[in-house]
Amino acid sequence: MTAHSNIYPTKALQEIDAAHHWHPFSDMKSLNEEGSRIVTSADGVWISDSDGKKILDGMAGLWCVQVGHGRKEIADAVNRQMNELAYYNTFFKTTHPPAIALSEKLAKLAPDHINTVFYCSSGSEANDTVFRMVRTYWDKMGKPDKKVIIGRWNGYHGSTLAGTSLGGMKAMHAQGDLPVSGVHHIDQPYWFGEGQDMSPEEFGVLAARKLEEAIDEIGEDKIAAFIAEPIQGAGGVIIPPATYWPEMRRILEERDILFVSDEVICGFGRLGEWFGSTHFGVKPDLMPIAKGLTSGYLPMGGVLVSDRVAEGLMNSGDDFNHGYTYSGHPVCAAAALANLEIIEREGLVERVKNDIGPYLQERWLRLGDHPLVGEARMTGLMGALELVPDKTDLKKTFPDTGTVGTICRDISFQNSMVMRAVRDSMIISPPLVLSHEEADFLVESAEKTLNDTYQTLKKDGRLG
Repeated sequence: MTAHSNIYPTKALQEIDAAHHWHPFSDMKSLNEEGSRIVTSADGVWISDSDGKKILDGMAGLWCVQVGHGRKEIADAVNRQMNELAYYNTFFKTTHPPAIALSEKLAKLAPDHINTVFYCSSGSEANDTVFRMVRTYWDKMGKPDKKVIIGRWNGYHGSTLAGTSLGGMKAMHAQGDLPVSGVHHIDQPYWFGEGQDMSPEEFGVLAARKLEEAIDEIGEDKIAAFIAEPIQGAGGVIIPPATYWPEMRRILEERDILFVSDEVICGFGRLGEWFGSTHFGVKPDLMPIAKGLTSGYLPMGGVLVSDRVAEGLMNSGDDFNHGYTYSGHPVCAAAALANLEIIEREGLVERVKNDIGPYLQERWLRLGDHPLVGEARMTGLMGALELVPDKTDLKKTFPDTGTVGTICRDISFQNSMVMRAVRDSMIISPPLVLSHEEADFLVESAEKTLNDTYQTLKKDGRLG
């Protein structure tokens, strides 16, 4: 327990929080009326709140705590580095051993054609960097008209100005007059929500060819890059049909545009490979990274840069006028190195692919039989349940989208398990160290949550 949680009871902490703390992506009026959940400690795959309740962290924090909470090795590495060099910048012809060592490690883990990393502090900053990098690259290549970046509707690439613009979240675009000019969006490969009139295989090809259509419409000579998450995370764990990425690879190999695989969520073992693009067999030019890089223990992000792009920018004989105060922060780099060492030593990437991933998936998919679930899906340790009012008509949705998902999410917390609601989909992304027994608890809790939600909706008249 933290010092403050020992001194103040939950209600007092909630009152202080309401008076001074503005939360991300929150309706602060309703949140302050209800009161925040106060998380005070964590260990393994479990978090504990200020009332002493233990809750299974089914979202790995925010898609990031790959190695679980409370790893002493990372804390010790951070402490050693703070006592040796707590901070120095990497501007002005300067570097330090942690940034050097981490860069070497990431180059070894990345695909063979990627050997360079540019550091920042988050996935959002990484995608701001991508925005600048792809446009500057084409300027250096003597093709200054190649400025348009294509993203996907319902994609998520952060909440900075460029990140929000590259993403396709319309609710985010509605605030701040976004997106910025030069960003174009195409349809997402969301078969359950948008493609049920055809087979998943047919829909996957159709969705991929939206990129081809956009390139032909805008002009290949105007397009700088296409950016996409291997699996859309914040969009609701949208797992593309099996035909989608092979068709995308064909299109990208035929066209002179850069491919940006946003690995902020899918990287560092989440899908049973070091990177999501490897899982789907595509070859990116740039890979934004964050989250699992340090397992969330300290904020750090970056962009893994292909030899093609790195050489094009570095050999220009000019500065790339971009960077951050904390680029390659030594303490964050030490945390990342300790985290990656744990992932390698414990074989967590292979474990997701061959052990806990298949184990949880088999049990998670059975939840698709529940009367409230239209589809259950999972790849690696990313899963979703689509909540529907009528299993005989899977196109039918609940009115007031998001209300049922929020009800289910709140009941999930009551049942000691974190599930996130996206629209009326329930999503999970647990730590990679999840045991079989903990996976059983996760599924049992999810099933109980579905049952409780079903009964609540029946009482409220939301179900027939």
